[in-house]
Amino acid sequence: MKIDQASVCDELHTLRDYIRWALSAFHEHEVFFGHGTDNAWDEAVQLVFNAVHLPWDSHRELLDARLTMTEKRRILHYLRQRVVDRKPLPYITGEAWFMGLPFHVDERVIIPRSPTAELISSEFSPWLSDTPIEHILDLCTGSGCIGIASALVFEEAEVDLVDISPDALEVAEKNIARHGLQDRVTAIQSDLFNELTGRQYNLIISNPPYVDAADLAAMPAEYRHEPELALGSGDDGLDITRRILSEAADYLTEDGLLVVEVGNSEVHLMEQFPEVPLIWVELEQGGNGVFVITAAELRQYAK
Repeated sequence: MKIDQASVCDELHTLRDYIRWALSAFHEHEVFFGHGTDNAWDEAVQLVFNAVHLPWDSHRELLDARLTMTEKRRILHYLRQRVVDRKPLPYITGEAWFMGLPFHVDERVIIPRSPTAELISSEFSPWLSDTPIEHILDLCTGSGCIGIASALVFEEAEVDLVDISPDALEVAEKNIARHGLQDRVTAIQSDLFNELTGRQYNLIISNPPYVDAADLAAMPAEYRHEPELALGSGDDGLDITRRILSEAADYLTEDGLLVVEVGNSEVHLMEQFPEVPLIWVELEQGGNGVFVITAAELRQYAK
């Protein structure tokens, strides 16, 4: 995409102008939407508004406000990254939203988009027992969004955010501080459960790498900006999930619950483990491939 910056800045003047121009660029270059928005209009509004330091939901009367030259150039800089480099918008702005909460993100972590947000909001009803939730584990935490959102819902719980990547944990620690949860939320570097000996959790939630080799190779260019370590998990996408299923029972309380997202690898999992009593959650807000299983059922399977 070649941009004659001087010409564009001379001919386009308002927020509305630049949103329309961004829409045209998105359609011309067939960018992929799926890292916070699912359509060109929302993406264009968020890009343009963020570039001029306005909330994305600002009043639409602002659309005809004229821009300074500095603001115009910043919009063009953002747009070039989005269209030419195919960088997902949250990496350009440095911020993503999960369950209505803002999180810092960069290319050390995948961009939050897990459908488990729906389950967190409902406090995992009806699968959690009436036992008070005192300890939660967010396994393969990335940015920390799942564990932090859970800590805000379960206000008495202590939460561990676990990831193998020290880079990801640096991002997670920023988000712990951003939400003022240093007293209850802890980031731990661990290869799954290796560094968690002796710990017990009422609830383990995991959005592990689950993309199979074929899907990973066919992903749109935008996904190339995300860490491959956080996406791929072997030929069938289940290398990490198999380990979680075999080890998680040792870290759950007697009436604990395991919740795992495996996305499109749901089919592989059902084929390989037909005897495991996984409950596949029907998500009202969209998404697929999330299962729950109780500690008791997990221990029965692990025997």
